[in-house]
Amino acid sequence: MLLQESHSVTFAMSCTIVGLSGCAYFYLSKLLDDSVIISVFNAITVRHLR
Repeated sequence: MLLQESHSVTFAMSCTIVGLSGCAYFYLSKLLDDSVIISVFNAITVRHLR
């Protein structure tokens, strides 16, 4: 946003200049805690040991 305030460029152009997609700029993580994913991966690895 600082780029847009200091220069007259659009949001899309400022994202292109810095190499960032608009989706990545507005992305919000849905999970606050990764413990659910970690426990599922641990359960899978325990079941499929070689």
